[in-house]
Amino acid sequence: MSPTVADTIFQTLSNFFAQYGYWVIFFGVMLENGGVPVPGETVLLFAGFLAHEGKMNLDRAIVTGIAGATLGDTLGYCLGHYGGKAFVEWLRRRLGFFARHFQKAQTYYLKHGQWAVFVARFITGLRMFSGLFAGSFNMSYLRFLAFDFSGAVIWATVICCVGFFFGSNWHRLVQLVKDFDSIVLAAAGLALVAGVIAYYLRKRKAGAKA
Repeated sequence: MSPTVADTIFQTLSNFFAQYGYWVIFFGVMLENGGVPVPGETVLLFAGFLAHEGKMNLDRAIVTGIAGATLGDTLGYCLGHYGGKAFVEWLRRRLGFFARHFQKAQTYYLKHGQWAVFVARFITGLRMFSGLFAGSFNMSYLRFLAFDFSGAVIWATVICCVGFFFGSNWHRLVQLVKDFDSIVLAAAGLALVAGVIAYYLRKRKAGAKA
């Protein structure tokens, strides 16, 4: 990304955050996760950058991002669930991106279920329609919410923290945007593996005491 583009992004986001504060995070992330092409990932990144500059609280930014992501996906789920096949077909006729990815997403969701929801959180494009797909394929909402929320926690935390720790160099930070999907997915995988190992260690320890 060229310095000119990076500077434009910097100025635009600076103006929005100066005027609306944490609402920029909430609505930016919520709209993206609800199916609107808003750069929610970049918004979180910039929030971390502002936290590094002392202009925003990092913990509050992360929590706001998690809330926006979860609500956005829930709205998408409701549209897919209650709008049904008629709504999905309407989207397929009007949105080329949606039509191109629908069949692949359907196969993926039906095969992997709730894990598709978790993984979709870290894939640009698919993240926008994750809730819609889950709802239209009649996935249980509570199951959807559990895996969606887990993914949102990792996604928002990692991106905000990257923005915070690389906050000394905005231009270098912008260069990382294109690599965030793989970075965050790798972090999610490591967190998941660590969680599974911790669970089995506790279970084994409890069994030994018994």
